[in-house]
Amino acid sequence: YLLLRGADHPLAAHYRTVTQASVSGDPFPVFCDFCRAYWTELVALIRTGVTSTNEVARCALLYPGFLKIAGEAAEPLHIVELGPSAGLNLFWDAYAYRYLKDGATHDSGAPNARLTLQTQLTGAKVPPLGTPPRIGQRVGIERNPIDVTQPEQRDWLRALVWPDHPHRMARLEAALEANKNFHPDIRAGDALSLLPDVLSEAPQEGTLCVYHSLLLLQLSTQERATLDDLVTLIGRRRPIYRLSMEWDDGAYSLVLVRSEDGATDSRVLASCDSHASTMEWRA
Repeated sequence: YLLLRGADHPLAAHYRTVTQASVSGDPFPVFCDFCRAYWTELVALIRTGVTSTNEVARCALLYPGFLKIAGEAAEPLHIVELGPSAGLNLFWDAYAYRYLKDGATHDSGAPNARLTLQTQLTGAKVPPLGTPPRIGQRVGIERNPIDVTQPEQRDWLRALVWPDHPHRMARLEAALEANKNFHPDIRAGDALSLLPDVLSEAPQEGTLCVYHSLLLLQLSTQERATLDDLVTLIGRRRPIYRLSMEWDDGAYSLVLVRSEDGATDSRVLASCDSHASTMEWRA
């Protein structure tokens, strides 16, 4: 974060997300020197900073899941993302998608999109393709939201990209540029507390959709059970879909759950990696 904001120190040459120049050798002595030089600033960051990343590439996994929902349920989709960070994944319907398989390309998503996200397909199947479904209510619930209109918070989001992943930094910069005119409705607070009220605001016409990616690792076992119970309870009043991309039984999986009248149906749609570079569609 300090290097991105202009701290002048040789350590920058070890961060490929900060400078294109790179050096070899042990970075630890340089890192220690940096910590001594910027001790006061670092202590303030450690006391106040919260890790709240926003990997927009995961939309390439979520998008065919939403197409699956739209193929089964009435539009518009009323979407609520749990843990949206800066809200870049709240606008998955504004992006274009390119799925690569055996030398062929399969395009999907929004026409004339300002950002195209690319994923390599493995396995025998191609995911659902098509233009975005209609969206009604669009809300995020985040304990520590990031406002990218504020330069300090924007740089904090950039600083959370791993320093040896310049390709992810470039993708984040492209997503920030593509979203500069979007203003997400992100409610600050605890998702388990706010979710029932947020869903109650949705019009009766259309379908409720809750979704999240790499959220559950931040929840306790009891909190996960409470989230499951909430979705089931809401499904007693009206049908609800829950789309999740999480670590599950030794792998990352895209899972779709439908809850209605107390009954729950769960399907594994795809296997994937955490940054959406590959996906195996299984549904």
